[in-house]
Amino acid sequence: MDPQDRSLRARLAAHTSWANTPDPASRTAKARAAAFDRFERRAREMHPDATEDQIAVAAAHLKKAHYTAMALASARARRAKAKSA
Repeated sequence: MDPQDRSLRARLAAHTSWANTPDPASRTAKARAAAFDRFERRAREMHPDATEDQIAVAAAHLKKAHYTAMALASARARRAKAKSA
């Protein structure tokens, strides 16, 4: 199967799966919780004496920093690709 057909077939399967999911948030809840736990653990390592509220704030900022770093890397990659095209 060529790559385009494989991609379309996978996209069709994903859309069908999500269409059959009555509550998408519950389907992804465990994964989202696990991802946030990683930021919370890091916040606790950085601030072992912090209160729960302080840990929550630090974890939220670590999460935002992570996604901002990903956005920056993506923007740089797009610029590099555009220059080489």
